Amino acid sequence: MNGALRSVALLAAAGAGWAGAELFRLDDVDSSAGYRFFVTALLGFGLYASTRGIEIDEFRTHLRTVVLAVTLGVLAKVAFIFGVLYLVYRDPDHLVLAIALAQIDPLSVAAVRLKSRMSESAKALLAAWASFDDPITVLLTAYFTAFALGAHDTVGTGLTSFGTSLLWNAVLVAAAYLAHRVWKARRTTSDAPRPWPVRWAVRTGLILLLLAGGFVAVKYALLLALAVIGLFFRPNLGRSLDGLTQVALYTAAVAVGAVLVGGVRIGEGVVLGIAAYAAQVVVALVLTVPKVWRGDRVRLALGQQNGLTAIILALLLEPNFPGTIAVVAPAIIVVNVLHALCNGLYDRFAAPVGDRDDDPQTPPARDDRHTARLTRGLKNSNAAVTRFRRPA
Repeated sequence: MNGALRSVALLAAAGAGWAGAELFRLDDVDSSAGYRFFVTALLGFGLYASTRGIEIDEFRTHLRTVVLAVTLGVLAKVAFIFGVLYLVYRDPDHLVLAIALAQIDPLSVAAVRLKSRMSESAKALLAAWASFDDPITVLLTAYFTAFALGAHDTVGTGLTSFGTSLLWNAVLVAAAYLAHRVWKARRTTSDAPRPWPVRWAVRTGLILLLLAGGFVAVKYALLLALAVIGLFFRPNLGRSLDGLTQVALYTAAVAVGAVLVGGVRIGEGVVLGIAAYAAQVVVALVLTVPKVWRGDRVRLALGQQNGLTAIILALLLEPNFPGTIAVVAPAIIVVNVLHALCNGLYDRFAAPVGDRDDDPQTPPARDDRHTARLTRGLKNSNAAVTRFRRPA
């Protein structure tokens, strides 16, 4: 499914959610008992799926740039977006909106990766960037919400809570890593192939263990642990994970439509979307100063997309900040439209970039000289064959 059809399908899902909420008079769906658990479960699944999709070798290759992008880069994007919103609206509550739109949607990046004209190195960088800035923005959303609400007298309590949360996240990661090491050790010690019932039982047990860890993470808001677990705990799920991720995306879109019965704030959404896209342009151009990214800087700068994570963060913020969905929903549309337009125009007028992983500073003339040497060699070979065949 291309970007246009995907956008239409998401809009249709949101419309179905809106129609259902109108039909059944669900005006306060976001305040229901199971709402927070359901949305948190969607977010936790999205975080695990995004980090599970990271190629570890690619992640290590671009580790320095990725770390800068998901730490200083995310903070810089939040500051840029919030600065624009504050200049226009003078509302400190817009800080959480800036955080919700600061990340890049990994599902959208994966969808357009094959058609992109970026080099393979740049594709790997953008994929790792998109996959790992999700948990960072989730943490920022969780721990900056109190400040945006004006709870300045709870700073000490908030820091204590933050430290305790990190500790329990680490405990959950350690338990998952121990289970992973035990499973890996048992798999590598036996060379003989196991019968299919045993393989099925082991696979089912690993999936159940993953589901149990996910339930604990969602129940006690240990979402950072899920993001880290996705880097190493990877039972064979076949193609089912991709399908479940798409189901989660459209489920979140339906939930957005159900909350949109209160109306849409198009003006703020347009400003938020433009600011989010511009923030990616500024930050990416700064991070890609090294020569290795010379041919890909503009395409990386135009890489901002928003989707599942932004939708779910908005759903989580809606109970404390009524109207969040009304702003974030049109902002996501604006960002994705800008992505399609800007990349389409740049691809139309710019030459495609080849893969320069081996030697990014090699001059183009090298290929011509190499071709000339091959041509001379072929001519000499033909001449030698002719002399050999000439009658005495």
